[in-house]
Amino acid sequence: MDRKRLEVYADLLVKRGINPDKGQEVIVVAGLDEIDFTRLVVEKCYDNGAAKVTVEWKDMPLARLDQLRQSEETLSHIEEWEIAKLKWRSEKLPAFIWLDSDDPDGMDDIDQGKRARSQMARYPKIKPYRDAMENKFQWCIAGVPGVRWAKKLFPELPDAEAVEKLWEAILSAARANGDAIANWDEHNKTVHRRCEQLNAYNFKELRYRSSNGTDFRAGLIKEGIFAGGSETDLSGRVFNPNIPSEEIFTSPMRGEAEGVLVATKPLSWQGTLIEDFSIRFENGKAVEVKAAKGQEALERMIAMDDGAAYLGECALISWDSPINRSGMIFYNTLFDENACCHVALGRGFDNCIRDYASYSQDELRKMGINDSMIHVDFMIGSEDLEIDGITSEGEAVAVFRNGVWCF
Repeated sequence: MDRKRLEVYADLLVKRGINPDKGQEVIVVAGLDEIDFTRLVVEKCYDNGAAKVTVEWKDMPLARLDQLRQSEETLSHIEEWEIAKLKWRSEKLPAFIWLDSDDPDGMDDIDQGKRARSQMARYPKIKPYRDAMENKFQWCIAGVPGVRWAKKLFPELPDAEAVEKLWEAILSAARANGDAIANWDEHNKTVHRRCEQLNAYNFKELRYRSSNGTDFRAGLIKEGIFAGGSETDLSGRVFNPNIPSEEIFTSPMRGEAEGVLVATKPLSWQGTLIEDFSIRFENGKAVEVKAAKGQEALERMIAMDDGAAYLGECALISWDSPINRSGMIFYNTLFDENACCHVALGRGFDNCIRDYASYSQDELRKMGINDSMIHVDFMIGSEDLEIDGITSEGEAVAVFRNGVWCF
């Protein structure tokens, strides 16, 4: 890939992705597939005022070896230095950039039960630090091509050509062609205007219907709002947590979801593909899951903790979004979730409550924001999806028809 185009992308991730304060520390989490691009991102962080940039390297084949060869007891244990690192992060509040290049099938052959149990054992020690950082720092997740990921999408091409083609798809989806900064400034304005339109209705419920079997309703929180595009943390810093991002989303009321949602795209969860699946909800909780592939992983997912079987997000994306128009399935949630409408199981978003900074986390949970160790998006958008918003007076307002916005 041409270096100048990669510089534009790296500049976008730093300037509009995390927007670091002068003198702030930055942590970049990256795989080994794109070392040169990671160096470029680090350089851009320094160019934009970062005091210190630390790179944390990750490698899915090594993580797979750990899962296969370590005991469940070892995987479940948290070292004192890990706790010290979490404590430092919660106090220092560095900005984070995650560069995702994972193989969608990279964890298919591991013991999913063992992995889930070890994560569940670790989470109670991690959660206090995670909660302490909520909405207090900037972060951005973006994609870079890994060879195995690229070959999943373009198996007929040699490795280098597959990676180059995936680079083209990523830059296009991320609006990083041409003047990327101007593209995102305009995109954020458009998304924020649509949020304002939705929030003016004060919907109490969303209802979904599609010929594929989706027939579902989700109750909304009285104090809830729709959000999307750039966000503002509690220090007033504006950042874009996902690049790309086409979604407008809210966190629904925990315990108020009924019916069936049918997935319209595969889901890659922790290196395992889940395909052709549906989830049935009663009293807000996922009570039945069916999958042609990945049934065990899906069952493990909704059993991770008490909140894993409840919804944390309802996101609206038009079926004619740029990513969907590309005709590609990325087998990567960051991209596929921005192709069409999706929902997420697990943790909700505190900032989907109006004036959320005025409330404690306990108060936000009582309002209806779900809490969980997971947040897993899956896609439900279709060409004939209909969504109605129900107002407090009981009026049904058409929000989506034939998979696209009505306004």
